[in-house]
Amino acid sequence: MAAPMSADRFITALRNEGLTVVEVGAWRTHNRNHKGPWGPVHGVMIHHTVTRGTPYTVALCRDGHADLPGPLCHGVIAKDGRVHLVGHGRTNHAGSGDSDVLAAVIAEKRLPADHEANTDGNRHFYGFECENLGDGKDPWPAVQLDAIARAAAAVCRFHRWSAPSVIGHLEWQPGKVDPRGFTMASMRARVAERLK
Repeated sequence: MAAPMSADRFITALRNEGLTVVEVGAWRTHNRNHKGPWGPVHGVMIHHTVTRGTPYTVALCRDGHADLPGPLCHGVIAKDGRVHLVGHGRTNHAGSGDSDVLAAVIAEKRLPADHEANTDGNRHFYGFECENLGDGKDPWPAVQLDAIARAAAAVCRFHRWSAPSVIGHLEWQPGKVDPRGFTMASMRARVAERLK
């Protein structure tokens, strides 16, 4: 079991991995902790935003919307590779997912198919929303893909996790398709290379 890293350790881990980090408002205390615990943490979840434009995307992920209050992740990874920190603690990003997938993440083994939504993912995962329309056509710039790998590796390095601890939303919750436009197998390979 791993306790979540502090806000100071989180931002330091990201910067130590070579990322440019943008602090958005009072991100260190912006969370949904009143809705339940954050931790123990077991992995990193990658999403796409279905948005265009970094300022709008960051504001949406920080504030949320009427049906889903923010923050909607811990960090927003923009097209230019910058990581905008919008929350720390429990965030509304993962929702309910498959307990068998969580067990595989904890064991750092190959993921089974996600068939159920019976486990609280907001409690157990760090979440990165990545600016992209998610239509399979919107490009993923090389600098952004590199930043996604670096952000995931930063968290894994701190917790001494390996690349199988990094999953996509589509691998967690039935019916989800994100991230679309690259495979999570290719992203895990990038993370594994960084962790060597």
